[in-house]
Amino acid sequence: MIDLIKKEVKLAFTENKFPIIASVLILFIPLILGYVFEPYLFSYFNPVVEDLTNKVQSGVLQLTFNDIFFNNIRIVLEMFIGGLFFCFSALILAFNGFFVGYYVATTPNLTQSLVLIIPHGIFEFSSCILGCASGFVLFSFAYGALKTFLSQNGMGFVDRMVFSYDENFNRLLHAFILLAISSVLMFIAAIIEVYLTVPIGRFLLSI
Repeated sequence: MIDLIKKEVKLAFTENKFPIIASVLILFIPLILGYVFEPYLFSYFNPVVEDLTNKVQSGVLQLTFNDIFFNNIRIVLEMFIGGLFFCFSALILAFNGFFVGYYVATTPNLTQSLVLIIPHGIFEFSSCILGCASGFVLFSFAYGALKTFLSQNGMGFVDRMVFSYDENFNRLLHAFILLAISSVLMFIAAIIEVYLTVPIGRFLLSI
């Protein structure tokens, strides 16, 4: 059983290299652009930053494990489900990339910001990348299943549904595998962000 799981996880990565690589680019290119063009993005992202700051200060949004994890996992699930809508996942990931780049550019101390972001960001960014990729693979499953369904004219409706599902099942399985790994990574990221970011940051900044 364990060997079968390992095999499917490996296949989920090896057979979906393009969605994963595309997701990496969709995150980091906007992130870099958000940092470089920060002055031009002020009117778009500053209201978002102010809204988040007000929510934290008012207690509406608390920096607890539950709030951080469930907020971030919601984004992952939106990217997964968004894959069904013509890969809307890409827009969600790109927006978050732009926002992170903009936010880092507005902080007064770049080194301090990176020290506080990178420890949990390694897992959080990886989670977002796989979450977006899982949405792409889910879209691939839906498109492939529909294409297969329409091509089987000699079968009844139910038989065509079953056949198209079976023919494209591996894509659906891989989509859920990537989503599951993304969720685990986001769980780890939330733990690090809440409980370890400050101690790690203090240690690194004291070196």
